[in-house]
Amino acid sequence: MTFYLQQRRATVALMVALGLGMAMPTPVRAQARFPSQPIRIILPFGAGGLADISVRLISQKLSERIGQGVIVENRPGAGGVVAGNAAINAPHDGHTLILFANGTAIATSLFKLPFDPVADFVPITSMAWFDLVLLTKGDGPLKSLADVQTAARSRMLNLGSINPGSTQNLSAELFKNRAQINALVIPFKSTPEVVTGILRGDIDVGFESYATVKGHIDAGSLRAIAVTGKERAPWLPHTPTVRESGVPSYEVTGWNALFAAAGTPPDVVQFLNRNINDVLKMPEVKSRLLELGTVARGNSSDEMAALFASDIAKWAAVIQQAGIQKQ
Repeated sequence: MTFYLQQRRATVALMVALGLGMAMPTPVRAQARFPSQPIRIILPFGAGGLADISVRLISQKLSERIGQGVIVENRPGAGGVVAGNAAINAPHDGHTLILFANGTAIATSLFKLPFDPVADFVPITSMAWFDLVLLTKGDGPLKSLADVQTAARSRMLNLGSINPGSTQNLSAELFKNRAQINALVIPFKSTPEVVTGILRGDIDVGFESYATVKGHIDAGSLRAIAVTGKERAPWLPHTPTVRESGVPSYEVTGWNALFAAAGTPPDVVQFLNRNINDVLKMPEVKSRLLELGTVARGNSSDEMAALFASDIAKWAAVIQQAGIQKQ
C-alpha cells in the first residue's frame, strides 16, 4: 500500500509540474525573431545614381538570403538631414538602416546637423569602395600628372569639380595643397558642366567618379591621367595613382556604408553585418559593382567606425585649409 501511495503521489507531482510548465511561456516564444518585418534602407540621394543602383542590387540579394523584404527609400536633400532624421525617428531595432558615404564624414564639419553622425548611429558595414579620376581634355597637352605639375610652374591652373564641399571638390583642394601647385578650384553645379568645362578649355583638370564619365573616357574625349586611390583601379588598370605619379601624400577613396540608429541591439548589428558581407562576396554582386566602377567590400562594425572617425578628421583639416565656412 505504501509503495502504491508513493507512486501515486509521484505521478500527481509530475502532472502538476507538466501543467505548470505548459502554462509558463518560454523565453524562446517571447522573443521575436529578427527580422520580423521588412527592412528599410534610407538613402540621402535620389534614384538612379551610383549609390542607389548598388544598394538596390545588394538589397535584392539580402532579401533573398534572409527571407524578408528589403525596401530602398530615397530621401535626398538638406545635406542628408532628411534621411538622418527619418532613421533616428524610426524604432532603433535594426529594421531601419541608413546609407552613409564619405560625404557624410565631410558633412559633419561642413554643416550644422541636428544630429551627431558618430554618437547617434552605429556602423553595420561598408559596401562599396571607389576612387575619383583626374581628367584632362582627350586631345589636350596635359597627358600626365607630370604635365600638370610642369604647367603649374608657369601659370595658374584651373581645377574643376561639382558643388563646394563635395568629395570631388575637397579632393581637388587636397590635391592643390599636397601637390603644392599654383591652382584655383572652380566648383560647378553638375558633372556635365565639369565635362563641358574640360572640353572647352575652361578648366585644366577635372575631378569626378569614374562611373559618371566612363562614356567620355571610352570615347577619347576625356583622358584619365590619374586615380586618387592607394592602388590602381581595376577598371582603369593602365592609369597610375596620384601617389605613384609624384604626390606620395595624396589619397582619396570614397565609400558607401550602412549604419543603424544607436541603441540597435548588438546581435542585430552582427546579424546584418554577417549577411551583408556574405552578399558582397557573391560573384554576381562583385562583377556588377565592378562594372559601375566600385569594389564590393565589407568590413566589421569596429573597422567601419574607425574609418569614419579617420575621414571626419581628414576632411575637417581640408575644409579648414580651404577656408570653407560651416553652413
